[in-house]
Amino acid sequence: MKQAYLIPAEPLELCYEIKKSKFIARVAKASDRAGAMALLAQAKQDYPDARHHCWAYLLGDPRQPVSVAFNDDGEPSGTAGKPILNVLNHRGIGDIAVVVIRYFGGIKLGAGGLVRAYSASTQQAIAALSTSTKLPMIERRLSCDYAVEPELRRLIESLGGVIIGADYGLQLDIIISVPLTAEQALEDFSAGRKSLTLRPVDTV
Repeated sequence: MKQAYLIPAEPLELCYEIKKSKFIARVAKASDRAGAMALLAQAKQDYPDARHHCWAYLLGDPRQPVSVAFNDDGEPSGTAGKPILNVLNHRGIGDIAVVVIRYFGGIKLGAGGLVRAYSASTQQAIAALSTSTKLPMIERRLSCDYAVEPELRRLIESLGGVIIGADYGLQLDIIISVPLTAEQALEDFSAGRKSLTLRPVDTV
């Protein structure tokens, strides 16, 4: 069964400095690879003169991610992107992308120093990150008389759901997405109204 998990509530950026090198960690929500790459593109646009823009992302439930990826962007292999991802793997936050922008300060840190610096920068940012809870959602198809529509819309809104499709024919036929926890309330509402039918979206 799908479970709720934490996601970034809003973007965050923090700077970590060691031996004159600056590591600017930018963290944001990313529900897919395109979202993570948009964060990277924006970081490159905002800091075009930085030597490295290293990144990692973790998509979906952090307990069983849908996808993970990382990139060292020119740093020695395994010293940047992987340490960023390692932090993400242990923080219990999903749908998250991190870009760490590095400005070289003239003093070489060595491979071990880079690993520690990228890890520390990411840890510092995530420790300050505000999160929200992403609830697992289900989709249902409802058909009803138009007289029921106002009450039905109020119910959907109160349950934290949304209408994702509607067909206005002889009856109102809509597809909704609601939190899994609201399934029983939806079934109770349907059971008390003969003019309303509730079924999975893959049935006609």
